[in-house]
Amino acid sequence: MAAKEIKTNIFSVGAIDWDRRLFDELIPLPDGTTYNAYLIKGSQKTALIDTVDSPKQDELIDNLKRLKIEKIDYLIANHAEQDHSGAIPRVLAIYPEAKVVTDAKCETMLMDMLLVPESKFLQIKDRDMVSLGDKTLEFIFAPWVHWPETMLTYLKEEKILFPCDFFGSHLASSKLYVQDKYKVYEAAKRYYAEIMMPFRTNIKRNLEKIKDLPIDMIAPSHGPIHSEPEFIINAYKDWTSDDVKNEVLIPFVSMHGSTKKLVDYLVDALIERGITVKPFNLTQTDIGELAMALVDAASIIIGSPTVLTGPHPSAVYAAYLANALRPKLKFASLVGSYGWGGRMVDIITGMLTNLKVEIVEPVIIKGYPKKEDLHALERLADAILEKHKSAGIV
Repeated sequence: MAAKEIKTNIFSVGAIDWDRRLFDELIPLPDGTTYNAYLIKGSQKTALIDTVDSPKQDELIDNLKRLKIEKIDYLIANHAEQDHSGAIPRVLAIYPEAKVVTDAKCETMLMDMLLVPESKFLQIKDRDMVSLGDKTLEFIFAPWVHWPETMLTYLKEEKILFPCDFFGSHLASSKLYVQDKYKVYEAAKRYYAEIMMPFRTNIKRNLEKIKDLPIDMIAPSHGPIHSEPEFIINAYKDWTSDDVKNEVLIPFVSMHGSTKKLVDYLVDALIERGITVKPFNLTQTDIGELAMALVDAASIIIGSPTVLTGPHPSAVYAAYLANALRPKLKFASLVGSYGWGGRMVDIITGMLTNLKVEIVEPVIIKGYPKKEDLHALERLADAILEKHKSAGIV
């Protein structure tokens, strides 16, 4: 990605990773991603905000050379994760006079992970400022968005917020600014669901920290720049709120058809009761889609056959994922089948300890579904509807 001027003497100098399809060897990236870095030339000093992932560091350096940058005074490290910090050693080698400006926790992490010498750091505190002459950078600590050391950088004169991962989206695009709001909303929601949602309470606190800042632009470190910042701020307010929708997620796996029969019947029963249903066959599901659906749903019902007296490993993974992401679910249940016995219900419910959910009576049957089993599913659908009504969701 060639360097592009955002405003006078403010440039985007990062890199586009068109082909990356997996992040942290875990998170699907259907649309690739960007590693955004920003150069600010003040009347007296120059600052680089964040860098890029190390495989893309040549692109960052090329952009700095094209801009004829001979000196960098401050290298702002908003976040220690390597997709933003990975090129710091290379930048310091080329611009040895630069000081890495960051907080104490981030300093320690960068020393540990990238072996940056302690002498290279300028440690700052919450709300400290650094002057570039005609431009002023203010640093706002935002812990647990999504690591403990994260901070935001605010360019006061231009009212630009550089929040690193906060408000970001894994979306490779040649467009510098948000143009297709629907596309960016979906990418940003996926990003929030997969990365930010476990820290929902902390994110709400950090939204409060910036609520009185005059912000004309949000320039995150992944995805396009928000020239209409209320668009993404309001999305985050919605996602982090306690409000849920009249939706039921059903992640399931079926080996010989019994569990799928239960799920298919239950899906129809819930739809008949006016409830939005989102089934996810775990043998085919993009786990990011499941994470996105967890952002708003009121209930989750996990479907699984019994394998060696316990749940299927794919169902275990779904339960683990839901527990780890800590969505604002209100209710949970299970459906499934067994041949001779097992502890599936105890194992799955025991994995949901992070969720503040009420367990609705599961439907676990022996063998292939019979008429009385289908009646039990009708009762489960009725129970879910009543729970949603009692919670004021319907």
